[in-house]
Amino acid sequence: MTAIFVTGTGTDVGKTFLSAALIRHWRMAGHAVAAFKPVASGFDPATAQASDPGVLLAALGRPISDIDAISPWRFAAPLSPDMAAAREGRAIGFDSVVEFSRRAAKSADHVLIEGVGGIMVPLDGRHTVLDWMSALRLPVLLVAGSYLGTISHTLTALRVLAQRNLEVVAVAVSESTVPGAPLDETVTTIARFADLIEVVGVRRLSREAHNHPANARIATLIDSSSAIHILRSFPRKREFCRLRWCIGANACFVGISCVS
Repeated sequence: MTAIFVTGTGTDVGKTFLSAALIRHWRMAGHAVAAFKPVASGFDPATAQASDPGVLLAALGRPISDIDAISPWRFAAPLSPDMAAAREGRAIGFDSVVEFSRRAAKSADHVLIEGVGGIMVPLDGRHTVLDWMSALRLPVLLVAGSYLGTISHTLTALRVLAQRNLEVVAVAVSESTVPGAPLDETVTTIARFADLIEVVGVRRLSREAHNHPANARIATLIDSSSAIHILRSFPRKREFCRLRWCIGANACFVGISCVS
């Protein structure tokens, strides 16, 4: 079973676009796929099909009437979830979100859980999306844009994820609609500081964006990460296993490799 948490360096960087592309890729390969957007703000019931949960449901081939099943915490205001919930006199129960996500992660052969906004977006008065990811301990797909400033945002996000010992399976640099550096140059620069983490450029503005080879490459990286997790559950006899991943020169975290 493969489960992945899709997060971003910020909002509107292409998380839902890439999530939908991965769903279609896995479905075409014959896999049973489930996807969830547990928390969503800026939701308008009148345009539900165009919302992030609506886009995921369309990729799954499910009706919009199933929206409660994949996105139970929806709010109208286009604000951080804690602010959007407060506008409606509501609050997000962090433990409930985590428990929902844990059940969701076991619901199909391939499961995708999409976060909300960027990794440090508050969910309530004490917890952020980073805390949500830390509680789940799922592999993370980090989505970034190609806008001016994205290099600093992306490398900062990688360092924060490394500090929490979260496994980043790939960085997807999704083409932005606003002007910035060329996509290929942005990918090359981020990759220079990401060490062992593969950085993939996603041409979101291309006519063939939904079937671009980058989507298949990211799907392969996610599936490979799942295989590593399976191996971790069967430690080799009389071996010590670890992997040191580094973001730049000063931030490292431990994963897996085996030495006798």
